[in-house]
Amino acid sequence: MTQIKTQPGPRIALIHALEESVAPIRASFRDHWPEAFTFDLLDTSLAIDRAHAGVLDGSMMRRFTTLADYAAGTEGLGGQTRGILFTCSAFGPAIDAVKARMRIPVLRPNESAFEQALAIGNEIGLIVSFLPSEASLRSELEQMARAANRSVRVRTVLAEGALDALKANDGARHDALVAEAARSLGDVEVVVLGQFSMARAAAKVRQRVSAPVLTTPDCAVQALRALITTSPAA
Repeated sequence: MTQIKTQPGPRIALIHALEESVAPIRASFRDHWPEAFTFDLLDTSLAIDRAHAGVLDGSMMRRFTTLADYAAGTEGLGGQTRGILFTCSAFGPAIDAVKARMRIPVLRPNESAFEQALAIGNEIGLIVSFLPSEASLRSELEQMARAANRSVRVRTVLAEGALDALKANDGARHDALVAEAARSLGDVEVVVLGQFSMARAAAKVRQRVSAPVLTTPDCAVQALRALITTSPAA
């Protein structure tokens, strides 16, 4: 149950395609920005449709616009919505289209973690548990590196069966599979857990690798807080 805050901070919309992403981002807000008032919009059919279609089609793009327009237009505790955070990693172009038309900050789920990873080194390990995320996240990271005039090597690995285990409420198996996948990355300078749902496995992964391990929800909350608290309210 959501706890109602008597004096809430800025109103932040969280938009999800996987229900497994909800708990990790709420935990990150509790740890890094407890004053914010967050609310959730969840469309679990997006991930299913994306996996089935194999591509991000026009219909899905329009659905993201609809969700974002609704989120940005709400007003209540915390005032008017001040920012939007997407937690679904396989929909980068749709989120970029939303970013281009919004006057409030909009974050892709991975951009803040990728920025931190690029600040650490050029040998970057990326772990995913949702296959459609693998190519899109690699592309996003490489594009960010090119924009910064950086030459990076990205090593990706799919933690096969991890997401299915999480959906079956077997969190321990999920974490073990993600940690095992991390071992195959080899010698990298930083590891990014590419989906919000994977953040719970960070402690296990840190036991398997010596490089810093970044989780997308923690990085996203820290970045969004910096953006919102240093800009005037609309």
